Amino acid sequence: MLGSRLMKPIGAPGMPRLLAMCVAVGVVAGLGAAGFFALLEAASTLFLGGLAHYHENRPGLEQALFTLAQDGGGPVRWVLLLLPALGGLVSGLITFTWAPETEGHGTDAAIEAYHYHDGAVRGRVPFVKAITSAITIGTGGSGGREGPIAQIGAGFASAIGRWFKVTPEERRVLMAAGMAAGVGAIFHAPFAGALFAAEVLYSGSDMEHEVFVPAFVTSILAYSVFGAIFGFHPLFQTPAYFFSEPALLIPYAVLGLLMAAAGWLFVRTFYGVHDYMFTRIKVPRHFLPMIGGLVVGLIGFFLPEALATGYGVVQACFDSGPDAFGEAGKVGLLDLPSASGLRDLLPTGMAPALVAALLLVVIALAKMATTAFSIGSGGSGGVFGPSMVIGGALGGALGLVIQVLFPALGAQPGAFALVGMAGFFAGAANTPISTIMMVSEMTGNYDLLVPAMLVCILAFVISRKTKLYEKQLPSRLDAPSKLGYMARAILRRLTVSDLLEHRAPRELVVVKEGTTFEDLTRLHWSSAQDCYPVVDEEGRLSGVLEDDDLRRLIPEHDMDGLLLALDLEHPAPSVTRGQSILTVVNLLSHHKVEEVVVVDEQDRERPIATITRGDVVDVYNRAVSSADEALLADTVEDEAGDPF
Repeated sequence: MLGSRLMKPIGAPGMPRLLAMCVAVGVVAGLGAAGFFALLEAASTLFLGGLAHYHENRPGLEQALFTLAQDGGGPVRWVLLLLPALGGLVSGLITFTWAPETEGHGTDAAIEAYHYHDGAVRGRVPFVKAITSAITIGTGGSGGREGPIAQIGAGFASAIGRWFKVTPEERRVLMAAGMAAGVGAIFHAPFAGALFAAEVLYSGSDMEHEVFVPAFVTSILAYSVFGAIFGFHPLFQTPAYFFSEPALLIPYAVLGLLMAAAGWLFVRTFYGVHDYMFTRIKVPRHFLPMIGGLVVGLIGFFLPEALATGYGVVQACFDSGPDAFGEAGKVGLLDLPSASGLRDLLPTGMAPALVAALLLVVIALAKMATTAFSIGSGGSGGVFGPSMVIGGALGGALGLVIQVLFPALGAQPGAFALVGMAGFFAGAANTPISTIMMVSEMTGNYDLLVPAMLVCILAFVISRKTKLYEKQLPSRLDAPSKLGYMARAILRRLTVSDLLEHRAPRELVVVKEGTTFEDLTRLHWSSAQDCYPVVDEEGRLSGVLEDDDLRRLIPEHDMDGLLLALDLEHPAPSVTRGQSILTVVNLLSHHKVEEVVVVDEQDRERPIATITRGDVVDVYNRAVSSADEALLADTVEDEAGDPF
């Protein structure tokens, strides 16, 4: 009973003032997302396009901001080999000189700021993060937009909070709303952006409910600003996928298991590279992204699709015809730069669909490696984008295999790619709800919600011990920012009746107004009570006598016969059985006493018990302990059935 009360939500700060500030956050974050997108486009066009002659296939509905004449000769491989290292060097020098907290993917830094720093983010962070991420991704480093824009939006929101002199609680909410605004705008997914900011803070099933309304406001405004500049449309262009064959739930369930296993492999690879390689290399941190870039360039030399964002691979899954080539005016899987080289290595006559499936598996594994070395080395970029590519590639590969082996099912490989995008990130990042909506909004396809729900929930449940974001906390109960509020919430929900029912029976000692000082002295030595309700001849409460007052007066022997209880009493702070323990705590603090009197609810002048500070501590500890036992039992049960 006490544990269930502990789980109830806690109220949010004053909403009108907060929403007024959210308007500013939404507009600024939308402009920040637009600026960051333009910077990314400029860097990619200049470095990958201009120097390496590598023009990455784009998401179908996202138009290029800048264009260069294409010579048609394909990428310059030796430039692809060296370019990521050059980008890593410049990015590392900027990052570790001016803002070391901007290293890596950025989302963890935003989560840490929320939980441990009251939402405070240094003012320089958004600008440093935007520049270093554009350089990293624009020179071929494998990274996405989510981490940078989350940290950029959070940084702008934190700065606005400082300007308005908000409370720490309001700043945390504003910061999370800034994350939502940035993500919702740059991924053309305002609804999912708001859900993501509330869901990504915890690895369990908890969400930050205080964030919902502010995040929706900021995400709406940021998306509107971004859309007014770059257009209102989904990110990817997809055919009219649909779900109408229940038998396909079986291969989709297999996809869920595959996404859980792949997510586990990706997280192990990512943090294995970071923890066991780059933390042990004895060089200044400024140069670690350059070393990671060298490995990325080596992979990109043979497989350019593993570089940069890689969204073109996912779009190719959607654009491929039955023979895995693109339809008129579109790039299919077997039109990708590395497809011809792979076909030369495989037996002649191998089915094009199986060649395409193998190509996707190779790209997915290579993308895991390039992301680990790009971001795990301290480079700047997100992990959501690479996760979309990895999940989409593996999902598309499984869809192609199902299509070849079970043609009667009518499996659509592109649909498996779309659902795989959602399932992979849902399992790896512990964000199933927001990811389902994110992929639906990014693709403009809501007809695959049923298989997406199945795959995401399967991947999430199986991957409970997998954490792509290390700073996520298990639940709200583990959040340092919630401790004070939770303590008050517990005390508010516990009643005086709860305390009295669980406390050992205790006889109440009362004194009458006419009790002499001599009798009071004897009472002091014989009773363990700290305060004594004083009643009149009819038994009505008139005040309270503190044991400390008696202790001070006992040495004065000449007081015998001169003082009565009536002369020593103070006004009695009192509560009824139905009032909260928080009220008791407030009375103890306000009156600076050790005990309060409990009076009858029907007759508030009749004392029935007293409550001490120790009683309050005992009932509070019991409530926390009962909640902990419930949580521990759930955890043990979860881990017992978790294969990972």
